[in-house]
Amino acid sequence: MLKEKIKSLAKAYKEEVIQTRRHLHANPELSFKEYKTAAFVKERLLEIGITKIESKADTGWAALIEGRNPEKNTLALRADMDALPIIEANDVSYKSQNPGVMHACGHDAHTASLLGAAKILNEIKDQFEGTIKLIFQPGEEVAPGGASLMIRDKVLENPTPSGIIGQHVMPMIPVGKVGFRPGIYMASADELYITVKGKGGHGAMPETLIDPVLIASHMIVALQQVVSRAASPKIPSVLSFGRVEALGATNVIPNEVKIQGTFRTLDEPWRARAHEKMLQIAHGIVEGMGGELDFEIRKGYPFLKNEPEMTARAKQAAQDYLGEENVLDLDIWMAAEDFAFYSQIVDGCFYRLGTRNEAKGIVSGVHTPTFDIDEDALEIGAGLMAWLAVSELQKG
Repeated sequence: MLKEKIKSLAKAYKEEVIQTRRHLHANPELSFKEYKTAAFVKERLLEIGITKIESKADTGWAALIEGRNPEKNTLALRADMDALPIIEANDVSYKSQNPGVMHACGHDAHTASLLGAAKILNEIKDQFEGTIKLIFQPGEEVAPGGASLMIRDKVLENPTPSGIIGQHVMPMIPVGKVGFRPGIYMASADELYITVKGKGGHGAMPETLIDPVLIASHMIVALQQVVSRAASPKIPSVLSFGRVEALGATNVIPNEVKIQGTFRTLDEPWRARAHEKMLQIAHGIVEGMGGELDFEIRKGYPFLKNEPEMTARAKQAAQDYLGEENVLDLDIWMAAEDFAFYSQIVDGCFYRLGTRNEAKGIVSGVHTPTFDIDEDALEIGAGLMAWLAVSELQKG
């Protein structure tokens, strides 16, 4: 039985996948600088016996595994390869050797899992019909997102996949379990860059100034209306400001205040209206108080949607592989992921791989200096992805 064969191979290759992940973890590279990582991935693909490999987006790859009757259908599997500008605090043998750079979001696990799945799929390619397209992409963490550049470079063409599957580690889910959600799952993400300009001077003579700190304060509070009063309560939205820079002193009012924030939602028409509303409110407050405003909205990733029927098939396949008790239903997630670009073009399924183990002290969230995974998850990471791919190809 093919499922049992995949399980057996995933178990046999578990240690190899772990060592691959540890190599990647120890040698992280920032977004769009994944040159050594990309070279390592290509070398591993060639070792596996996969030779149809094309360069995409400078540090990305698209590779093909052709089964019987390869033109029947194509399914894509995706992993991201970039790391984050974080100083690792873990004391482990595979700790980052690149100071200030860390795989704190699990992309090392994603890449290692896909390489493991590739090895399994290449070994059983005479037992399924169709083609598997492997996508190893750069720059998921940084706008404009490596996925958008891979698409620009025609990664979803020649051949065009009927669907795409991606997985992401989830430190809130115990190891051994996975999670799925059909429909809209993750938020769009836009970056806000604001400068409020006034007239600075001595804090003891406010009548001679146009205080940009006061103006910026009113503006930040007023902008919360976008979520609390302009948005429908039925549409999840988040507006947050994480950086406010006013380089004055106790008695010095600066000439300007710089602000950075993010806006996220799960509805594209509302997203566009919210942009207009933010600009309207901000200009009204700032100019009404005598200041000047520069307000840049850098449009980022769209919302991520999981095609319901494909996701239902994937969830059922995961239940067959892991047992119904190990497959969870996910809630919406207001973080963003550039897998969303793929999901806007072809049917997509983006699911979560549990990596938490409280007994081992592996509980830290992503994007933290102490993030790590229970590496037992990698056997599932490779095996389940291979099984989902074969199951989806066989759906017809």
